[in-house]
Amino acid sequence: MGESEAKAETTLKDQGNEFFKAGNYLKAAALYTQAIKKDPSNGTLYSNRAAAFLHLVKLSKALADAEMTLSLKPEWEKGYFRKGCILEAMERYDDALAAFQMASKYNPQSLEVSKKIKTLAQLAKDKKRAEELENMRSNVDMAKYFDMLKPELSEKYGAEDGSKEIFSFLVETVENAVKSWHETSNVDPRVYFLLNKEKTDTEKYAPAVNIDKAFESPHMHSSCFPFLRQYAEDSFSQASCLVTPKSIISYPQVWKGQGSRKWKHGLNDGFFVQFESPLVRKLWFIPSSTEKGKILCRDPVPLDISAHELLPRIFKQV
Repeated sequence: MGESEAKAETTLKDQGNEFFKAGNYLKAAALYTQAIKKDPSNGTLYSNRAAAFLHLVKLSKALADAEMTLSLKPEWEKGYFRKGCILEAMERYDDALAAFQMASKYNPQSLEVSKKIKTLAQLAKDKKRAEELENMRSNVDMAKYFDMLKPELSEKYGAEDGSKEIFSFLVETVENAVKSWHETSNVDPRVYFLLNKEKTDTEKYAPAVNIDKAFESPHMHSSCFPFLRQYAEDSFSQASCLVTPKSIISYPQVWKGQGSRKWKHGLNDGFFVQFESPLVRKLWFIPSSTEKGKILCRDPVPLDISAHELLPRIFKQV
């Protein structure tokens, strides 16, 4: 490159720098491009243009320039730093961390690089946890929590279709409740019924009954479960599942006075699931928490139904 060309390149670069400092990143990028055409092996120019593209949020172009910078200046700490900043903007935190660690290798004393490494390590950790949470929220699998119920159902109802249908009904009902809670922080207080496919008059009996008033007072409570008993009998239901948020229960306050040994979720939001059938009765509380702004249902907690039942027995005991 001749002296006049070098001077032109320097002038274009300096002009680009001035526009960059003034915040005119588009003009700066254009000038760096002109300079690169005159001196395509100058790694600093690619680095400068990468910075301009980063400000313009043209991240793929910025990353390509950062890669070109490093191919021309493979031991330049500033090139790795630039690449790390671009990858951070792309939310590729693990890759950004690796780039900043390379920058630190070539400039171990840099406080700026050390600070970036610390920040990116936390961002990568947070992103991984956020992905785990989203995976847990979107892939709800309740069957694994209720597997322990299978032997009892098989023993009482036989190993074939009877127990399988009841188990599937329970799992599906609870999974739908969990999904609703994840989306709205709420579940509708209802009793779901496993209707008899052959006997139930489906024109007359729906598979769910709203019980939003059932826990407002002892009077409402005492009038609710006789209705549900009759409904279960008349609809030839094989099982039922009561789902209700803890927050609406004024009576009975099933967790009051039980002590922490029996009830450890007094402060937790969440909902109850009471499973009813002629031969098996079970009760769970499903607590929820908020992590990183996301609502997440925790593992179902089995409760002693004799101590915590929400409603008395719905089915006649066989």
